[in-house]
Amino acid sequence: MNRHLDWEGALNVRDLGGVALEAGGETRYGALVRADNIRLLTDDGWRSLAAHGVARIVDLRWPEELDEDPPRDVDIDVVHVSLLGELDPEFSDDIRDYMAVEDPAGYWAISYTRILHAYAPNFAQALAAIADAPNGAVVFHCAGGKDRTGLVAALLLRLAGAPIEEIARDYSLSEERRAGAPDSWVDAAPDEDERARRLFMQHTPAEAMQRALEELEHAHGSVEAYLQHAGLDEARIERLRERLRRV
Repeated sequence: MNRHLDWEGALNVRDLGGVALEAGGETRYGALVRADNIRLLTDDGWRSLAAHGVARIVDLRWPEELDEDPPRDVDIDVVHVSLLGELDPEFSDDIRDYMAVEDPAGYWAISYTRILHAYAPNFAQALAAIADAPNGAVVFHCAGGKDRTGLVAALLLRLAGAPIEEIARDYSLSEERRAGAPDSWVDAAPDEDERARRLFMQHTPAEAMQRALEELEHAHGSVEAYLQHAGLDEARIERLRERLRRV
């Protein structure tokens, strides 16, 4: 089966099935799907989503992002979890230092580590929404399908027993999926300096996710322990494992 899903209107949609597991075998197809903004799907795209057996959509975006969506009634259960809390329009970080030395892996590794630490309860809430979904596939998505979505996918795959190297490789596919297509966020940059910053942020080096997961496990012992500390109970953790493991 092909992990990459062509849902018209979205660029970065793929099934979490087919990822190798440490104990042998691979994750199950048709259970979980990671995506960019599916609210931009065409009618044909929505039909593809429905044909995939989707029973719940978990939207990880800020409320301000939801307000920009085109109007559409969706006859599928939708749960919103603002993974990064409240939008801070004044947020700034040290990205320019990493741009100066062309180090997107270093930038995203530390950024993801900070996000996982700062928003642990929100990650637990997002994974609970997936664990509690009715029978059928679950789609989880943000705007670009690489950062918020990538971190949730990484936690899910690690719970299922995928090695960190395979998870990092899966994360890195987003850059390839999005390459060559128009990016409205990049195109809307007010000047060339800001455009360069936004282009830098599109990189998804495997090393970034690998380092973030290794740091998380160094701090907590395991992804499971991290999620338990964040507030996710063992019953939900086990349901998440079972969703992705072959029966």
